[in-house]
Amino acid sequence: MTEPSPSPFAAPWEAQVFAMVVSLREAGLFTWSDWAERLGRGIRPADGPEGAADYGAWLATLEGILAERGVAEAESVAARTEAFRRAAAATPHGEPIRLENDPLYRP
Repeated sequence: MTEPSPSPFAAPWEAQVFAMVVSLREAGLFTWSDWAERLGRGIRPADGPEGAADYGAWLATLEGILAERGVAEAESVAARTEAFRRAAAATPHGEPIRLENDPLYRP
């Protein structure tokens, strides 16, 4: 019996970021060349040290493209990120994190 190969993702959110990048590229929001150039700039900024080439960098690059193209404003992304952080803190261990768990959530 062969053992399953290890996942390239350390956590589910990494797979989700990967899937969003692929889907948005396929939808024509950016090209792979544009993606590689933007990700590279994020990892190797001209005015700072080289960063990790991880899915955190992928997410930051994607957020930048979405804001630049008017798909999602940076303020909206930041507000939603904070809402999910509050929801995560309020969610019992082992339960799915849902935005409704944010103590400040208003439908």
